[in-house]
Amino acid sequence: MPEHAADDTATAAPDSWFIYRGTGVPHSDIDELLPPPPPWRVFSEAPADGAPEDRSATPEDHRARTYRPARSVVELINAAIYLRRPVLVTGKPGVGKSTLARSIAYELDLGPLLHWPVNSRSTLSEGLYRYDAIGRLQEANLRDAPGPPHGDRTADIGRYIRLGPLGTALLPRSRPRVLLVDELDKGDLDLPNDLLDVFEEGSYTIPELARLPDEQREVEVFTDDHGPRATIRRGRVVCHAFPIVVITNNGERRFPPAFLRRCVRVDIQPHDSRALAQIVRAQLGEEAVAAAEPVIERFLAKRSRDDIATDQLLNAVYFAMSGVLGDPGGQEAAEGADAHTRERLLEALLRGINAMDPS
Repeated sequence: MPEHAADDTATAAPDSWFIYRGTGVPHSDIDELLPPPPPWRVFSEAPADGAPEDRSATPEDHRARTYRPARSVVELINAAIYLRRPVLVTGKPGVGKSTLARSIAYELDLGPLLHWPVNSRSTLSEGLYRYDAIGRLQEANLRDAPGPPHGDRTADIGRYIRLGPLGTALLPRSRPRVLLVDELDKGDLDLPNDLLDVFEEGSYTIPELARLPDEQREVEVFTDDHGPRATIRRGRVVCHAFPIVVITNNGERRFPPAFLRRCVRVDIQPHDSRALAQIVRAQLGEEAVAAAEPVIERFLAKRSRDDIATDQLLNAVYFAMSGVLGDPGGQEAAEGADAHTRERLLEALLRGINAMDPS
């Protein structure tokens, strides 16, 4: 057995607030002990036991509803909307870059956020559309196989094309959609320049549809948001209302000047103590602010040495407010094992993001 495993296991009795006790003894106390989840971790799916579904309480909606950007950020977002230009949002991890896009979509009632998470393998084509050529070929072979007829469904090429988040955002609509291009700095070096042409033209072509004969000039394809199929004419998509594009950047590399000059650039600064208190109030209510003060002080001290996200603060405040370790103010947990446990857990919840951080 490892040395660290012998110091507090087996001999220690489980604390009263434990749900998982590490004893190997089955029990069903979770229904009585587990409190309601934090507001930002309430999901909309109905459980299998038939409990009613609450579609107004999704984590995305809650984050969007309680997000409070600085006035300077609001000003620049409005400028980008007026100018029909993409927004390039820079800031440290956890300051709310992605949540800003969700807030815009939620507040303006522009439908579900279209989300394109970029990685090192992402390409412009992936963001625009995907064509399942192998699936179409397999179904064609199945149609031609001996046996009962399978119909001529393969004539509908649109069944094998699904628009990506960028391609869906550029569909011609009277109102714009909100597109989040998340962490563009993780993508290929050529991707920003590839995006420039699409953003400047507000259009793109699907070659597989452009080559079809005149009698197939209109094709219905699937969209990234799983809504009704969209009609593409002669393989060409031209937007009507330019989407509100929010591009996040963690500052890992520089972008080409031609790309930067076509974006409205927003730099989100880390929240100060007053802004953090406002976030706690919006997420957890007025009664949480007083209990959050010592946690906020510890959070700010840690942030001065390492990257640490605002949602870590909310997790720590929620746990401190839960009462499982005594009074939220700490009076009942000032002595004994509960005080030490509380300290260890808060320290762990506020651990720095950097993997090498030993704290």
